[in-house]
Amino acid sequence: MQVSFLIVTKERPEALAFTLDKLKLQIDLSIHEVLVFIDGCSATEAIVANYEWVQWFISKKSVSASPARNELYKNAKGIIFIGLDDDAHPLTIDLISKIQQQFREDQKLGVIAFQEIRGIFEDDTEALTYFKQKESYFTNDFVGCGFAIKKSVYDQTNGFPIWMTIYGEEPALAIEVLDLGYTIYYQNDIAVNHRVDAKMRLKQARNYFRFENQLRNSIRFYLVYYPNPYLKLVQLLFHNFNKYALTDFLFFKCFCKVVFLSIIQITTLLKHRKPVQVETIKKRNQLKRLNY
Repeated sequence: MQVSFLIVTKERPEALAFTLDKLKLQIDLSIHEVLVFIDGCSATEAIVANYEWVQWFISKKSVSASPARNELYKNAKGIIFIGLDDDAHPLTIDLISKIQQQFREDQKLGVIAFQEIRGIFEDDTEALTYFKQKESYFTNDFVGCGFAIKKSVYDQTNGFPIWMTIYGEEPALAIEVLDLGYTIYYQNDIAVNHRVDAKMRLKQARNYFRFENQLRNSIRFYLVYYPNPYLKLVQLLFHNFNKYALTDFLFFKCFCKVVFLSIIQITTLLKHRKPVQVETIKKRNQLKRLNY
């Protein structure tokens, strides 16, 4: 098997169906496979019968995105894993050949990050009008809605962390890839359309949900991977308290909840502690960050 497309989905059956229909037009099922993990969503289970060519993995209870990815990726057989969100589809027609060529040309390349074009458009032609002509470069992270990683590299890591939820699992995998001596490359000419409605998400208060999960996962990231995490933790908490908690009561409640739970769960979390090399952190800080 050459390529595995991997998607975790929850409560977006229509978006997932759209993505799968788009993928079907680009892949050859004799050498490519599509694996989907349904994270506790009966509505999505209803469309399973419509896509017999997909390998389905179903959890009746939601386990959250990162543990779901961890479980899903164990079952993939492709030489290359391509990760997509359920509401993201490739815009680059020759996406697979571009990825394969890039990995062939650079043996130390571990992850390829794609350009993310956000928005809901009439068609792919309109979406591509928002394509940004920028340089490609080595980076320290990738976006979960569109990336590729070699199976041989992924298998050397601990995979997506089971001790994280959602929003933050990509940096955890990224720092492990860098610590192994591999690189992460933002390839600008490979693009995905992440079909998100930013205004609608704000109306649904997803900013509070994101804040809580990002803060929790950032605390865990530093505790697990940094040899000396204390200064980074103080900086993280100070920044989030001043920028968010002091300005909004709901942010304040989220902040207090995360800090409290982090304290009482620290013993369990430290069982996953695996500090990376100091040189890896220096390299991570020197690399150009992704422009989300």
